[in-house]
Amino acid sequence: MIIVGILTASDKGYRGQREDLSGQVIREMVKKIKGEVKYYRVVPDEKDIIKNELIKMCDEGIDLIITTGGTGLSPRDVTPDATLEVIEKQIPGMAEAMRAKGIVVTPHAMLSRAVCGVRGKTMIINLPGSPKAVRENLEVVLKAIPHGIDVLKGQVEDCARGRLKN
Repeated sequence: MIIVGILTASDKGYRGQREDLSGQVIREMVKKIKGEVKYYRVVPDEKDIIKNELIKMCDEGIDLIITTGGTGLSPRDVTPDATLEVIEKQIPGMAEAMRAKGIVVTPHAMLSRAVCGVRGKTMIINLPGSPKAVRENLEVVLKAIPHGIDVLKGQVEDCARGRLKN
């Protein structure tokens, strides 16, 4: 089982002016990788709040944090900035794969600033804010997540062969 945290960055969602449909898409999709959501928050688009929530989830032992919202170019879009201040390593291939797939759907995908990375033994993935984009982006990386989590937990002996330690 993969312990999952969902963090939605949305001023309107935080104020109760918009239902968090994107968070629900994430909740549904992580079931495919035996993910169980143990932490869920909707926060305003404030870098320090996002950063503190990410650190809190990592400290609580969450295996996978998926954020939604705040990955664009508007002045209030600060989720990638907060994530970069929290992670110790980037996983650029995941973000590149999501953008590459997204460009097939819309040229606007190249404007995404989403990042993916690791803090301690926690993987963090930034997704856009719309439910449609969440589904499209998460589908691209979903199958790689369990292996990445296993590696972070020290449960993979040889990545090239994908063998698990006994």
